[in-house]
Amino acid sequence: MQELIRRPRRLRTSPTLRRMVQETTLTPSDFVMPLFICHGEKISQPVGSMPGVNRVSIDVAVAECRELQQLGIPAVILFGIPAAKDPLGKEGYDDNGIIQQAVRAIKQAVPELLVITDVCLCEYTDHGHCGVIVDGDVHNDTTVELLVKEAISHARAGADIVAPSDMMDGRIGSIREGLDEAGFSQIPVMSYSVKYCSAFYGPFRDAADSTPQFGDRKTYQMDPANSREAIVEASLDVEEGADFLMVKPALPYLDIIASLKENFSLPLAAYHVSGEYAMIKAAGRNGWLDEAKAMEESLLSIKRAGADIIISYYAKEFAQRYQGK
Repeated sequence: MQELIRRPRRLRTSPTLRRMVQETTLTPSDFVMPLFICHGEKISQPVGSMPGVNRVSIDVAVAECRELQQLGIPAVILFGIPAAKDPLGKEGYDDNGIIQQAVRAIKQAVPELLVITDVCLCEYTDHGHCGVIVDGDVHNDTTVELLVKEAISHARAGADIVAPSDMMDGRIGSIREGLDEAGFSQIPVMSYSVKYCSAFYGPFRDAADSTPQFGDRKTYQMDPANSREAIVEASLDVEEGADFLMVKPALPYLDIIASLKENFSLPLAAYHVSGEYAMIKAAGRNGWLDEAKAMEESLLSIKRAGADIIISYYAKEFAQRYQGK
């Protein structure tokens, strides 16, 4: 055999050496933990399609946030389960809505933890769509008006970051303008810039009871076949004043994460969504793979592709394992 000058295996000979040359690392500070908040007290209701994830009342959420902060996780993102749903999703922009109450309680109890709020109407509407229905479809501009009210209401409650997930045209600019006029120019906007119409959202819709009651979301969420469109969407959000960009889902769209990282300088988040989480959970519970290793490998791939921030239902489990190493 020819004498080899370069032997890459030399750098794999021990755990210490492998750690020394590791190109991508994950720590708890990379993560945001999603929480589903419901009315009531002492409630922790399991979501059947998402083992380990619960709908929780505000008191339980506060205790959870204390633990997350102690684990080194810097932020949570909140999704609301309203007392009642209606065509306009009114609890979403009610100053005494479930999310507004939760923000106030969490910021009082754990002020160091960043609280991000999902700005959308799908959790609050009785039809399950992300906005106001006119002639059988979501009306863009009427919806944007309500999203501005929702973002301002969240900021008024004490949210650190607002995250519009609706995919309406022009909503970032309108929310930015609305926040500034209301005296919240310091509040960043984390835009769900590139949100695909994905099959991987199913378990989330179970948790939030937000499955569309008719049709689908193809007229406002992106076609999974399109990549150039992602650059268009992100460019518009940058022009309109977004402070963060986001890709959702993560694993089927690692190429999109890498593309946005290459083309834009804003901090980039990726949402490791409910279906991605549920698949690994199910396979692990059936003994088909090592859940912990598959979790870490999947999350590493998201970071390696270019994400600065990973929103994941695995955030707490990862942080617990990280502390135990």
